[in-house]
Amino acid sequence: MAQRKTGIALVALAAALWGTDALFRRGLALELPAATVVFFEHLVLVVVTAPWLIRSYQKVLRLGVGDWVALVLIGAGASATATILFTAAFSYGDPNTPLLLQKLQPLVAVLGARLLLGEALLPRFWLFLATGLGGAYLIAFPDPLQVSVSQLAPALLAVGAAALWGMGTVLGRRMSGSLEFRELTAWRFAIGMPVAGLIWLLQPGAPVGVTGGQDVLAIVVLALVPGLGAMLLYYRGLSRTPASAATVAELAFPLSAAMVNYLAFGAVLTFSQWVGVLVLAGAITWMSLLGARDPEEIGVVAQTSLATGS
Repeated sequence: MAQRKTGIALVALAAALWGTDALFRRGLALELPAATVVFFEHLVLVVVTAPWLIRSYQKVLRLGVGDWVALVLIGAGASATATILFTAAFSYGDPNTPLLLQKLQPLVAVLGARLLLGEALLPRFWLFLATGLGGAYLIAFPDPLQVSVSQLAPALLAVGAAALWGMGTVLGRRMSGSLEFRELTAWRFAIGMPVAGLIWLLQPGAPVGVTGGQDVLAIVVLALVPGLGAMLLYYRGLSRTPASAATVAELAFPLSAAMVNYLAFGAVLTFSQWVGVLVLAGAITWMSLLGARDPEEIGVVAQTSLATGS
């Protein structure tokens, strides 16, 4: 019981640290191209995780083609491209929408995992998905009846990032039998760094580097605190915590993000956005609680069950 309580506390702490992301990323996104920020963020992470890269080098060389494809997609898609999309969303000035729309990620991960594992989705699953998307829509637009292009752009960027991160989770599960988590994290950053660098170099007029002392400090803190530090805390806590309890603890993320944005940037949520937060968080929590007992309760049926008629 003590370990479970500690695990829940670690997951909640990690989620709260994720909520501080806008403190560093928003200012950088307003001053620098998204790919520039993400490249140097990955550079810091590669330097820090280099021991795990070296330790697992021989293991990675022995991976099969399928694992290599998954690893490249994790690094290029979930790490580099998704983070560039997420950072670009902040350049529109709204610190709340990109962060809160990341609550879509578990829904994307569940959908992707079921499709890739060949499991059938019953009608009730689509009810969960529709509820989650409805909550995300309310979060994205302060006035859900008045949607402008300027509001749509950051929302689409954030949803694209959530989708790539969700699929990265699915592929990461596939890789869990080949690489332990710290090794997978290190290779994710190592593969993502040159991809982010290529995107950065291809951008016309992109700055040669980051010269301002404040920007350098912000990138380092961004990489180490809401990045690597929070991720390691999260997986440490998750190893001691049932998935249903972890999902509830993760609700510290939108609450922390909303509080940080209110105190640091004066950003407030409208009534309909708070409704969206509650709807989306409620859908994911309900889904996790039911799914922990029996996947069929959330509309997921394994292929083996269909084949045997059970």
